[in-house]
Amino acid sequence: MLDQIARDHDVVFLAESEILGVVWLEPQSGSVWYLGMLTVRPDLQASRLGRGLLEQAEVFAQHRGARRLRMTVVSVRETLIAWYERRGYRLTGETEPFPYDDERFGRPKRDDLVFVVLEKALPAGAG
Repeated sequence: MLDQIARDHDVVFLAESEILGVVWLEPQSGSVWYLGMLTVRPDLQASRLGRGLLEQAEVFAQHRGARRLRMTVVSVRETLIAWYERRGYRLTGETEPFPYDDERFGRPKRDDLVFVVLEKALPAGAG
């Protein structure tokens, strides 16, 4: 599966013996890229690894022409939204429906979930 992802996308894998964290970057339209699936192994979440991974993802996208990063976060994840806001991401006021019928997202125990959209402008001139 990783080989297929690497063939189909501009992917960088950084790992020594185990995966400590991941992030997904995908060009969307023009200079807008989607950032998603930022995840750090639970026992390392206080180690600043997530912050470093986010910063490197921003640089990676910026050097490939991104001027704005967009992401979606489940609306009830207030602490996570605040974490992204402290790193320069802003709520756009847009929402996207939660995919209740897609089991990849689990089986929600509530019916009021939506994704909120956050964006961050990246400095020009690094591409």
